[in-house]
Amino acid sequence: MKNILSKRSSLAVNIIGVILILLLVFALVMSALGYASFTKSFEEEYSDSTFHIASTAAKLVNGDRLDIYLAGWESEEYARTKNVLDAYCKNMGVSLIYVIWVDQSDYGSFVSVFNSVNNDVDNSEYVEWELGHWRKATNAEYREKYRAIYEEGSLCETVYRAKPTDGAHPHITTMVPVNNSDGQVSGILCVQRPMRELKEARESYLVTIGFSTLMLAIVASVFTVLFLKETYIVPIEKISEEATRFARENSKGEDLGQISNIDEIAKLSDSIEQMETEMLQRMEELTAITAERERIGAELALAGTIQDNSVPSVFPAFPDRKDFDIYAFMEPAKEVGGDLYNFFLIDEDHLAFVMGDVSGKGVPAALFMMVTNILISDHVKMGVSPADVLNYVNAEICKHNKADMFVTLWLGVLELSTGKIVAANAGHDDAAVLRRDGVCELFKSRHGLVVGAFPESRYRNFELQLQPGDKLFLYTDGVPEATDKDEKMFTIDRMLRVLNEAKGRDPKGVLDAVYAGVNDFVGEAPQFDDLTMLCIELKGPDKA
Repeated sequence: MKNILSKRSSLAVNIIGVILILLLVFALVMSALGYASFTKSFEEEYSDSTFHIASTAAKLVNGDRLDIYLAGWESEEYARTKNVLDAYCKNMGVSLIYVIWVDQSDYGSFVSVFNSVNNDVDNSEYVEWELGHWRKATNAEYREKYRAIYEEGSLCETVYRAKPTDGAHPHITTMVPVNNSDGQVSGILCVQRPMRELKEARESYLVTIGFSTLMLAIVASVFTVLFLKETYIVPIEKISEEATRFARENSKGEDLGQISNIDEIAKLSDSIEQMETEMLQRMEELTAITAERERIGAELALAGTIQDNSVPSVFPAFPDRKDFDIYAFMEPAKEVGGDLYNFFLIDEDHLAFVMGDVSGKGVPAALFMMVTNILISDHVKMGVSPADVLNYVNAEICKHNKADMFVTLWLGVLELSTGKIVAANAGHDDAAVLRRDGVCELFKSRHGLVVGAFPESRYRNFELQLQPGDKLFLYTDGVPEATDKDEKMFTIDRMLRVLNEAKGRDPKGVLDAVYAGVNDFVGEAPQFDDLTMLCIELKGPDKA
């Protein structure tokens, strides 16, 4: 067919090929939809009819007598009921009709009261249970069905066993309650019906559809050849032109109308118009979905770019400097995060560094982070103290903070020649100091309010002294507040223990150790907050 269409040998041959292809596609789609609809309707009718069989059978059983039957009394009445159920089982064409008394303590077993068997309906080999026959429930599904009837007042429960593992044929079992004169459930009547009818009906349906499709293709081809010029060429060309136009313009055209008296071509015309309508609807839906995804993707990509460009990420950051070492790490919880860090040399002897945590997540937090970072960087380079920088940044942000966002900040300036750090804290977690010859501990500092909350907030400087070999560790709350699957936090204490164990490593090794410790603690639990860390090591003259 591909060669025929590509060579375009004749109009008649091409029309035949197009019709065959369209008929095949149309037939497959309609067959699949029809098959699914047919199967669903048949299953619903199958289940409903089985329920009616079971309901009628339940009315034949005296619910007040089940315990008496099990005790061995009323044998004549029992025999009459048994005969009626046997006859009903055969007349209704079902495999089994049985009444059971279920142990309500755990619904794990039952005792047979009536058992009617009809092996002829499905060539089965069921053996009739005697009165009082005890048996365990087949599985947990059956136990839940029993419980629903006894405890929840269910009027019908159904179990489908398309592939039984006990050698039985595929069947459906419908259960209904057997009530006593007080309306209480005294037993359960079950009807087991083979599913052979469903299988045969579906196979017959597929054969019919396949045969119909084949015949339609043959008839269409023969009539196309016989009546090509007068009956087919013009209609097919119009349909082809409309299909070509739609493929080119993706817009609804004029209705083809009564293009031909030939049923197959008229159906093809209708199919094209229906296809156009459905495809336009799908295209509109797809366009809307695609536009939304592209918008979100572009927004996240922009936010990610902004965040990546706002913080230094190339290490070693100062390969020519031997008097200090620095390393930082940031892992957002989502595509973009609200944490920030930065560091840069103000001059040859002063290193500025900052750690912050912006309220919120996503694009707004990324933009807020960038603005905050720019304000800090520009003002620190003017040579003012960290507290003055935070005062300035807070005032500038509060002027244009309609979104009421805020950021916690820890800003410091390290004098590399002396190891003295002048810093200011705006509501951020206390830094940790890793002493070369001592233990790691938090450096408690005066906390100001978060930046962006109140324009009148004022911040104060404090000092911290580092000796050669000492390290300063800054972090956001994503480290101590990382949670495991039981919602337990990593905590400051665990962080300090990890830092003490890793204090002999370089800054990168310290961060790697903390990150590994957090991951080991969290396990498979999802990350709920951004995780950001920074470590500075002051080296002695002997390391220069």
